[in-house]
Amino acid sequence: MSSNETLFYQANPRAVWFVLASICLAMLLIPMTLSSVNMALPSIAIDLQADAVLVSWIPSATLWGSIVLLLPAGRVADMVGRKPIYLIGVVGYSLSSLMIFAVDSIEFLLLVRVLQGLFSSLVFATAMAIIAAVFSDRSRGTALGLGATSVYLGLTCGPLIGGWLTESLGWRSVFWAPVTLALVAIVLAMIYVRNDRDKDKPIQPLDWQGSLLFVVLATLLLFGLSGLPGLLNWLMLLAGIGLLFVFVWQQNRCEYPLVRFSLLAANRVLNRSLLASFFMYGAHFPVLFLLSLYLQYLQGLSPSEAGQLILLQALIMAILAPISGRLSDRIEPRLIATLGCIFFGLGFATLIFLQSDSALNHVIVSLCLLGIGFGLFSTPNNNAALGSVPKDRLSIASALLNLSRTSGNMFSMAIIMLLMSQWLGSEQIMPERYPDLMIVVKLGFAIACAYSFMAAWFSYSRGKVSR
Repeated sequence: MSSNETLFYQANPRAVWFVLASICLAMLLIPMTLSSVNMALPSIAIDLQADAVLVSWIPSATLWGSIVLLLPAGRVADMVGRKPIYLIGVVGYSLSSLMIFAVDSIEFLLLVRVLQGLFSSLVFATAMAIIAAVFSDRSRGTALGLGATSVYLGLTCGPLIGGWLTESLGWRSVFWAPVTLALVAIVLAMIYVRNDRDKDKPIQPLDWQGSLLFVVLATLLLFGLSGLPGLLNWLMLLAGIGLLFVFVWQQNRCEYPLVRFSLLAANRVLNRSLLASFFMYGAHFPVLFLLSLYLQYLQGLSPSEAGQLILLQALIMAILAPISGRLSDRIEPRLIATLGCIFFGLGFATLIFLQSDSALNHVIVSLCLLGIGFGLFSTPNNNAALGSVPKDRLSIASALLNLSRTSGNMFSMAIIMLLMSQWLGSEQIMPERYPDLMIVVKLGFAIACAYSFMAAWFSYSRGKVSR
């Protein structure tokens, strides 16, 4: 944070809370839309006549868009300042959401989802970095916790509001209705967020070659994973893995790289935090998708009823996130985060035993365990990671955290798409296919359980945080 920026916040101590309010609104809006769409999937499938594979691409298209720009956006934000990148992200996300009025096919809808993902990457590449820069070390965990609470409130309100909007105003409303929140976030950011670029420091060039490499390898990995075991998809997957090694090689030789892998490898707290985040978010992302299908198709619940039930997990996360964040300012973050991973794994362990006629209490107990686990993990993990880097690298650290989140989401969703393709194929989900859907749901939860315990190991092994 520059000296002028520091003086502004010292002279206007309440301004930091308006900054936090803007970011919290943006971080509420994006997850709200994401989780709302999951409740509208059956309605979208009927209205646009989409098969099971295309329906599974609705959340995955946003993941692709959100992952390909994260590293370039974080690097650019460290170079030119975080405020303009953040504002472009919020405005662009709102405008792309309003394109839903013109959607008349599943392909057009997937384009909208890609644009939402691209602009959301600008928001998430800068949001946590702005919070970490504005708030001092003693209150950083609390502020990050409130930011995480906003995400969970979005997830909390999303299924409930998405179900209600789908039944009352149609599925398109889950895209345009939340945009009003973005207007407030934009106004607050324009007034209170200060551009933190040091004008005396020359702007370094962006690594365009590395950026293009990253876009291509991320695309190949997602498309390759999603269509296995086809020969073309195997080739795409192998090409993506090969380009990943090329990307690391290129970054190590670039004068101004997107990521300095030598420094990342030397920072054990940061790299283990990123790995823990990858596996935890990889475990978490398919929950809404799988439970939405399970509750509506197999249990016969309406979209709003399914949303109210799924509300429980995100509500618990929203309550625990600021509490665990405040504790992580005083207690070793890895202990709190690791405990969260264990609770999360236990939640999936109970979901594995679901049957098509299981009592809803079974789902409720599992959702409680999942909510406790993620509420304990997210904020301490972010606090540990951001507390281990200097302030002039907060944007790229924030981008790396969100890259680990979105790549974990992308990888796990690609696995789910593979399962959907193998067991359900390119057909609409009809009652005679419900046994196959149940197999997909249980396999998805088993994989998520394994991810959770892998995250626990990386979380605990990061060592003590030195601020």
